[in-house]
Amino acid sequence: MAFAEPPGWYVISLRPRGEHAPMRRAAARQGARLLALSPWQLALHDDPATRRALGLALAAPRVLFTSPAAVRAAAALQVLRSSPGQSIIAVGAGTAQALRQAGVDAVESPSRMDSEGVLGLPGLLSVAGMEVGLVTAPQGRDLLAATLRQRGAVLRRADVYRRVPVPLSAAALRKLRELQRPAALALSSGGALQQLLASLPPDAAARLRAMPVVAASARLQQLALDSGFARVSQAEGPLPGQILAAMARCFR
Repeated sequence: MAFAEPPGWYVISLRPRGEHAPMRRAAARQGARLLALSPWQLALHDDPATRRALGLALAAPRVLFTSPAAVRAAAALQVLRSSPGQSIIAVGAGTAQALRQAGVDAVESPSRMDSEGVLGLPGLLSVAGMEVGLVTAPQGRDLLAATLRQRGAVLRRADVYRRVPVPLSAAALRKLRELQRPAALALSSGGALQQLLASLPPDAAARLRAMPVVAASARLQQLALDSGFARVSQAEGPLPGQILAAMARCFR
């Protein structure tokens, strides 16, 4: 994908409502602006059953957090600390940073920041008969849970937040339809893309599919192609800076 240098361009962000700040900062560093198309928002689970599940998950010898949102939700329910001999694992650098900010100093994370990357970590390869805590959301990182069970782990899962579908912003839809500058879609969540496409009016969906996509992983790249997007490239990783850097290369 190659474009002439424009006077300015937009990144279309599908992050949950109120969660666009990291992507907005990364866009600003590239001289871009952000158009938020949030298909859902995050809601904390705060009830006795969730607190019990979280306590069991955090007591496991190995505890895996699947997103920064999972870390923030868990920290709102309980102080996060690691015990001697316990392994705290993050699915990527953003989640690891959130854990350190929450007070967990020793965090392990893969260089390949996706489910396949974290499943390749030595600490999650031999888990037969071992308790593994999974701090996540419903329908979040299902490959992790399924693979860990296949490896014989005793899974202690805590769904500490959920994604709640929200109506698309009328102002954002109008801006999408009327956008005159180049724009690209940042894709870091397959669920968000599917939720958005199910909610968009046909004309807005056609406008979106005409835009280039920068996906955070090979799996998401394929999902975008399967969803009708023709121009799809892959960033070096899922961090906002990595996605925006790949977009900037597209627009130069």
